[in-house]
Amino acid sequence: MPLRVEGLTPLLEVFDMRRSVGFYRDVLGFEVVQVAEPDGHLNWAMLRLGGAVLMLNGRYEDDRRPPAPDAARAAGHADTELFFGYVDVDAAYAQVKGRGWAVEPPVTTHYGMRQVWLSDPDGFRICFQQRVK
Repeated sequence: MPLRVEGLTPLLEVFDMRRSVGFYRDVLGFEVVQVAEPDGHLNWAMLRLGGAVLMLNGRYEDDRRPPAPDAARAAGHADTELFFGYVDVDAAYAQVKGRGWAVEPPVTTHYGMRQVWLSDPDGFRICFQQRVK
């Protein structure tokens, strides 16, 4: 008998929690559902956009974060890609671009998906996609 999975919630470890939460909230429109912020240090957040749930966890405490991310570690983030089903990829593109974030123009793939790609502040790749009719 297969396991009865009710959802999947990825957890991304990020360099600067406040910047990452701001990106997902202010650029992509995620709702901040819950945070762990002991002593004023934002350590963890759960975010939701429609039916998608994402958790962010800080790699460092605010007062212990180095001046820049570890380049070797950050380079591996491009291997992580989050795909979101979306009803209007062109609208997603306009929203992200209008909020001042770098985003690639929408493309239609040979396998019938219209996609728009961008990267979050840590270099994790994000794709909003919809099936072409």
